[in-house]
Formats: sequence, C-alpha cells, structure tokens
Amino acid sequence: MHADLLFTGGPVLTPEGRTATAVAVTGDRITAVGHDEVHQLAGPRTHVVDLAGRLLLPGFQDAHVHPVPAGLELSQCDLTGTRTAAETVAAVRAYAEARPEREWILGGGWSMEAFEGGTPTKELLDAAVPDRPVYLPNRDHHGAWANSRALELAGIGRDTPDPADGRIERNAAGEPSGTLQEGAMRLVGRLAPPATAADRLAALLHAQRHLHALGITAWQDALVGDFLGMDDPATAYLTAARDGSLTARVRGALWWDRERGAEQIPELAEKREVLSHGRFRAGTVKLMLDGVAENGTAALLDPYLDRCGCATANRGKSFIDAGRLPQYVTELDALGFQCHFHALGDRAVRDALDAIGAARAANGPSDTRPHLAHLQVVHPDDVPRFALLGATANIQPLWAAHEPQMDELTIPFLGAERAGWQYPFGALLRSGARLAAGSDWPVSSPDPLQGIHVAVNRLAPDGAAAPVFLPGERLSLTEALTAYTAGSAHVNHLDETGQVRTGALADLVVLDRDPFSAPAEELARTGVALTCVGGEVVYAAHEA
Repeated sequence: MHADLLFTGGPVLTPEGRTATAVAVTGDRITAVGHDEVHQLAGPRTHVVDLAGRLLLPGFQDAHVHPVPAGLELSQCDLTGTRTAAETVAAVRAYAEARPEREWILGGGWSMEAFEGGTPTKELLDAAVPDRPVYLPNRDHHGAWANSRALELAGIGRDTPDPADGRIERNAAGEPSGTLQEGAMRLVGRLAPPATAADRLAALLHAQRHLHALGITAWQDALVGDFLGMDDPATAYLTAARDGSLTARVRGALWWDRERGAEQIPELAEKREVLSHGRFRAGTVKLMLDGVAENGTAALLDPYLDRCGCATANRGKSFIDAGRLPQYVTELDALGFQCHFHALGDRAVRDALDAIGAARAANGPSDTRPHLAHLQVVHPDDVPRFALLGATANIQPLWAAHEPQMDELTIPFLGAERAGWQYPFGALLRSGARLAAGSDWPVSSPDPLQGIHVAVNRLAPDGAAAPVFLPGERLSLTEALTAYTAGSAHVNHLDETGQVRTGALADLVVLDRDPFSAPAEELARTGVALTCVGGEVVYAAHEA
C-alpha cells in the first residue's frame, strides 16, 4: 500500500533520538519510520514533504490551557503586550472610543508590573471610560481591574466584606481601590454580559487555528465549567466535536466547585458522559487549591514576608479544605477521574500529593494519571514524592525566568531560600518524575518553542539582559521537547500520540529548522512550518 504522506530529507525525532530521516503516513497512522527504504512506499498520489534539513517531531500538546477565554479576549479589549500604566490605559481608551455601542468594556491581559504594587486603581479607568462599566482580568486571571461604574453596579463599597476566597483591594481611606483579587472578581464578573454560544464557538475555532500554527495538535482545557464569571467552553467543544470542526484532540478538565463538597461528584460523572464526543473527552476534574504568589494567595507552608523582609501573618489561601481534599480525590480516583490540581505554593503542592497518596492507599494502583500544574514553589522534601506517587509535574516553563513580576512582586515576598525552590524542573526530572508542559494561555504565550527556550536557558525569550534563573533547574532540549510531546500526551490520555513510531497516530509538526543544530540561546527564533493531526494538514506556513 502506498503512503498518503511521505516526509523525507531531514532529521526525525524518535523516542531514541534523531535516528531517522524519513516517515511514511497512511490514513491517520504512521506506517514506517526509517531512512531511504521508506521511499519505496511512495506512489503516484503520495504527497512528499521535503524536510530540507528541518526537524520532524511529534505534535506539541499543551497540558494546561484555556483556549476559549483566550479566543474571546482576542476579540475584546486585548491588553496583552502592554507594559506601562500609560500604555495600558491608552489601549482601554482607544478600544472604548471605537466601540460606543458596547454597554460593557470587557477583555483583559494587563501586566501587574505595569502598576505600583500590581494593583491599578479605578481612577485610572474612570479617566479612560467614565460612563460605562469596565471589567478587565489581569494576565494571570487571578485578579481584575474595575472602574467606579462597575463597582457601583456590583454594590461594592467601603462596607462590603471580602469574600472568603478573595480580597477587595482598598485605598488608604478604606474605599475599594479598583482591583479585585481571586473570588472577589466574581462580585463584578457575574454582572458582565456573557458571550453567546456563537461567540464561544468562534473563539474556540479562532484559538484552535492559532494553536495549530504553533504546532499544537492536542491540549487539556484546564477549566470546563463556571468559574468567576468566565464563559464555560463546554457547549463550544461539544458543538465542534459533533460537526467535525474540532480538529485537535482535547481533554476537558471539569471544574470542581470549591464552594461545594463531595455531593457534586455524581454531577461530574454525569457531565463526563454528556460532554464526551469525538475528539473531546471530559474525563478530568480540575481542583484549584490556591491562588498566585504575586497577590499573596498562593498557599505557603510558612508566611509571606513584607517589604522589609519580616514574616507576616499571611500564608496564602487554600480554596479547598485540605482536611477534606483526600476524601474528594479518593472518590474521584475510584470513579476513574483524572485529578488536575492547580498547586502553586508549597503548601498546595503538599496537600495535592497527600491527597493522591490517600487515593493510592485506598484504591490501589490506577491509571488515572493525576498531575499538578504550575509548581512555582515546591518544598525539597516533596520533590521525590512525584515519582513515588506516579504524579506528573505539569510545568509552565515561560514563568521560570527573571522578569519584573518575578523580581519585584514575588522574590522579595518569598525570601531567598524559598525563591530558590521555584520551578524545580531539573530536580523533579532527576528524581524520576514525569514532566508534562503547558502554557496556561491566555495567562502567557501558548507558543511551545518560547516555553522550551526558557526551560532550556532559564532566560526570557526576548533576550533582555538578565541573570540565568536557577541554572541548576535547566532542562536539555530533548527533555523539554519530551515534556511538550510524550509527557503531555500521557496526562491527556493520548497514548497513541506523542512519539514518532510505527503505528502511532500521525500527529506531527515540522519546524522551520533543526534546533539541535543551533545555539540554545536561539531557540526562541524557531518557528513552525507544518502541522498535521491524524495525517491531515491543519496548518502550513507559506514556505512549507
């Protein structure tokens, strides 16, 4: 049988290394991997791709991403890339002035480091948009910026108490200042007009095109459900899976409502059945255990420091009761659910590992493949527990570099010792842990090659002069690529992907060069020439 697709003339990354120069694809499968002998499978209708020295490897997979909110933000007031307060406010003003018909100004993506203390004020927004409510989550979506009109509509005033899972930032007079942290975002977010079903589907397809252009063939959506007013992507996925427009392979992580307990588990099991169709499978539960370090809500074993380096009373927030978490995870594991933990601080990481340990003790070994995402601060005692428990470390490499949010809003409040425990990619791998990788887009860029650049160099992709961030935690290029391919395929339960081998699904990407032949500091310049899912081309650059 002749191949439908033949790649030849360049290095191929297999599980053994760059050990092949030709790959044949028939239907949706890889049917041969080798060298010149593979050319015999070419027929009159075979499409031949000349790699011309470029690297062929498994399609990238993002193990933690939010494509629908990202797609929606791209169509709203997108503040991604703004770097100063003046630039951010000007972008909001320009967007609002161009859309006088919009009742609300929505969007997001602003950077905390653009504002003193990471908390912009309502007065800045009032000057740009005085007549309509404005609600803009920040880059990490753990805080939001609102103007006076939005706060007024939500009834947020001096006497409004902080919700249990959040904080209303206040000025010196005790009045709400305009920044809402964590659960306090819901107070305004619930009033904003939701996107329509058509909007959400369009956002998904827009995001999918973008991800395919970056070589991404599959992902795990880290939040399928209703969270702080965000638009639930479930119906968009189901529609796209049914009509065939979902060309990626997607695993959905169903949102664990942190205001409820075990009584929601039967509902999650029902959703798993209803929402699984075609290339979309909702077999995971997302448990957000804590917040983020920049606003002091990541859960820490020991207190945060203040600006003078003294211990405070703040150890961050645990959004799910640590005493009950083992019960929840044990019940989910017994039903075959994968647990996907947001665990950023060292206390949250320990709580997640303890819960996985309880599930293993109660249920015995299983193939549920739990994974912990973010892992900003990991106590050294907990590093070896990942391998012992079979828990995958789901890393977001772009964050592991010196940049203003790290240097100004994080390290001073962690202190020197804990700052040295951040993003321990190398230590986790050396201890035997499996690594998966993701972006958390729209929190940060979804480009795997940018993340790989940081994982390998521990330097930001923009090349700005900065010291290497904890150089002992660097990964090799092969290790970083494996995390973004086989590692993420493992947590996505896509065992027939993630490797270039005979019999595997033909989810493949051709880069625009061979990054192994260039200096590591040039990794961020690498691009994607071609992306295939199941043997079908879903993206091709002009030069491909």
